Amino acid sequence: MRYVAFIHHELEVGYGISFPDFPGCVSLGNTVDEAVRHGCEALAFHFEGMVSDGDPIPSPRTIEEIKADDELAEWRLGADIVFVPLLLDRGSSKRVNISIDRGLLDAIDDEARARGMTRSAFLASAARHEIQAT
Repeated sequence: MRYVAFIHHELEVGYGISFPDFPGCVSLGNTVDEAVRHGCEALAFHFEGMVSDGDPIPSPRTIEEIKADDELAEWRLGADIVFVPLLLDRGSSKRVNISIDRGLLDAIDDEARARGMTRSAFLASAARHEIQAT
């Protein structure tokens, strides 16, 4: 799931990120990329807090729905609009069976070993990075 976020350039702090579907969920970054990464973490934290409080979780709105919401007109003024993925850590692992090219698997294992990681940790990290980057 991806949620619309607004990125505002803040002269003193870099970039702010906020979520129209989650008022009060905000974060900052020195760069746009950093703001999005921090926003991803803030979104997950905010979402988990709402779940534990029993609050209803809004469905992600489209950019068209966000732009049509007159209550957001001032908030979105001057903002860049990005999608931020909701990545939740469930606290438990699940074994899966995947097929992958042998040469790529060897490269994954070499890189994971060089970083002091397990294959699973490396693949999870790489997947998280790719999901956040799009």
